[in-house]
Amino acid sequence: MSDEGEGQDLRDTVKRLEATVAALETRLAQVEARELPRPGSMPAISPVPDAAPPVAAAEQRDLEAHVGTYWLSRLGIVALIIGIAYLITYHFGELGVLARVGAGYLLSAGMGAFGLWLAQRHQLFGRIVFGGGLALAYFVTYALHFIPAVRVIDSEVLALVLLAGFVVAIVTIAHRMQSETVAGIALFLGLHTGMLSDITAFTLLSTTLLAAGALFFLVRNRWVIVPMSSLVAVYSTHVVWAVRTGHMAPGAPEHDRLVLSLGFLALYFLLFSVALLVRPRDLPVRASLAFTLLNWAGLTSLGAYEVSQEQDSGLFTFLLVVALAHGAGAAVSRLQRAPAALTHAYLALTAVTLALAMPARYDDVALVAAWTVTGLIAGLAARGVEAPVLRGVGVLILYVALGACEWETPGRLTLLAGLVVAFVLVERGGTVRVAGLPQPEARTLFTAICAVGAGLSLVALVGARMPEGLVTLGWVIAAFLLFGVGFAVHERWYRLAALAVLGLALGRLVLVDVAKLPPDQRVLTFILLGVMLLLVSYTYTRLRDRRG
Repeated sequence: MSDEGEGQDLRDTVKRLEATVAALETRLAQVEARELPRPGSMPAISPVPDAAPPVAAAEQRDLEAHVGTYWLSRLGIVALIIGIAYLITYHFGELGVLARVGAGYLLSAGMGAFGLWLAQRHQLFGRIVFGGGLALAYFVTYALHFIPAVRVIDSEVLALVLLAGFVVAIVTIAHRMQSETVAGIALFLGLHTGMLSDITAFTLLSTTLLAAGALFFLVRNRWVIVPMSSLVAVYSTHVVWAVRTGHMAPGAPEHDRLVLSLGFLALYFLLFSVALLVRPRDLPVRASLAFTLLNWAGLTSLGAYEVSQEQDSGLFTFLLVVALAHGAGAAVSRLQRAPAALTHAYLALTAVTLALAMPARYDDVALVAAWTVTGLIAGLAARGVEAPVLRGVGVLILYVALGACEWETPGRLTLLAGLVVAFVLVERGGTVRVAGLPQPEARTLFTAICAVGAGLSLVALVGARMPEGLVTLGWVIAAFLLFGVGFAVHERWYRLAALAVLGLALGRLVLVDVAKLPPDQRVLTFILLGVMLLLVSYTYTRLRDRRG
């Protein structure tokens, strides 16, 4: 669809540019005639911005033309095919057997022929109508077994064979025409017309056939729009089924229905993943990433929902399997020499899925520990494979663990100490990339985020050990320890975080503690504060003298 649409848009743009140039030439001739200098006089200077309005008008016409030609045609064919599908569903049962078959295919053949005739004059518009005719013929074939009012074929196997043959026909026609428009319209409408009635295992099988046809174009022609819209449609069909849980395998035990549903989801995921990883270097990186993310979202969200509805105990196992599948995808991606961004995306999704699985198995201390270990492993693994996205995911998981580490949690001190160490280890070494930022600035931002995490963990750790009246002193000790970390790893962001904590401690000391602390605690706080400040200042002085 996109190639032909872009070609039509290009022709429209050229026409508008020609009109704009002609208007500018006319305007220039008028200005030159009006401002022609008289003999012996100075030439007049005429302002040029008069050409701006035609450009603005051209932009407005461009938006209007794009909506009118591109979107209205597609919305119109979708509405038309859905209306005819409803007509077949509700009224064709009144006809005889041969009349049902003949009327359905006659309608689709007439629409296809009309589209081919239109294509001779307006290629893009005609192919949209022709694709609608193919989609209508697919729905008629689907209805001959599945729609009770139109049913002619009783054998499910025969119906599936006919549908498979028709999908092959759609793929062959669109491939020979080299038309993404025909493929997209036919497959997209075929996928969605199946949702107009009850969704059963037969519907999901037919959907799988259409998805396989769309993936042919991803593997062979490297078209993106057709398979991506098919991916969305396939998972959308499964969403509708998940809402109507009683319509799939009616009368079967709940466990069997769950296995059947998860089997379809696994099949979808496998089909789309294999199609993506066959020749990953031939696809645009952004398209590959979008494809991977949508595939993960469909499998994870739908599978987790269905498993949790039936048996909560299996949720951890399901998410663990999904994580392993994405880890395998990362390995295959690397073997196929795919762009590094695709491999990193698979690794990041593996870590995210593992983090999502932890609450299904652990709680309290064990959950915080599991998240900490997951974030640490993700961050350290990112250093080995140079995956900046995976490092970012690791730090995000560590922050989730820090937020979940409640004040009353038993074993909290050990958890906070582990988080301090984890933040520092993940921050050390490796490359960091942030969209729109050069490497040094991205590295600085990442280090600052890790330093803040380590600082918050350290403040919480020390504060948990201090008596209620010595909270400020605990902050001072945390700042002192942060200074130590900053000097030990030679990273100024830890020292800047320490200065920020120290500033908060001084503010609390002046505004709160001076008035409320008992004399003994006040003496202890000020003496230890003074000693620590002098030690830090002395360290800064030695470093300055050594550099000098």
